[in-house]
Amino acid sequence: MRSFCRTPASGSPADGSRADLGDVLALAVALGVVGASFGALAAAAGIPLPMVVGMSVIVFAGGSQFLVVAVVAAGGGVLAAVMGGLLLNARHIPFGLAMAPVVADRPLGRVLGAHILIDEAVAFSRARGAGPRARRAFWACGISFFLLWNIGTLLGAVAGAAVPDPNAFGIDSAFPAALLALLLPGLRAADARRVGLGAAAVALAATPFLPPGLPVLAGLAGLALAGGAPLATVSS
Repeated sequence: MRSFCRTPASGSPADGSRADLGDVLALAVALGVVGASFGALAAAAGIPLPMVVGMSVIVFAGGSQFLVVAVVAAGGGVLAAVMGGLLLNARHIPFGLAMAPVVADRPLGRVLGAHILIDEAVAFSRARGAGPRARRAFWACGISFFLLWNIGTLLGAVAGAAVPDPNAFGIDSAFPAALLALLLPGLRAADARRVGLGAAAVALAATPFLPPGLPVLAGLAGLALAGGAPLATVSS
């Protein structure tokens, strides 16, 4: 007679999901730290607390939010900040096309999923193929990242006066380091290495000449180095 409560065998999908959850939580904590850095920087730039919190809830895009703070701190206007943020977030268009089959089947799910469609959730999910595990990974990432980012933003904004320069502590580098660690396994494939190295070279070359955030978009030129195999297989 079989038991209804069987222990999943080693290497089973349940084991993978549990491992994914641990990785998601670790990455979410790192994101919360960067959110605190954003909140503190925004407070130091003189942005009111409701606007700081509102950006994290409504925009929920770290690169664009940091860009807005940089523009405001440099004395720029609202138009420059908004246009810069929209341009930087243009990378989410191809993300959405690639992730549509993974995010959800129903329109409401896709609308909600679009709000939490950020670089890190996309990278984490794509590294797990395109099946149920990838969908679970995406939603686990999106929800936990959203919560930790907003909690971090609020705490950082409140404590901003006590920490005039959060970057002095190096916490702004915590999340990029975590994202790099997340992407490294995908570089085993030749296509991924060519695209990654090409994108990095273009972004570095463009950094002295373009405003912050735009070199990342210029790095999309690295896609020209992809071979004949679909890039979707690189992260599976």
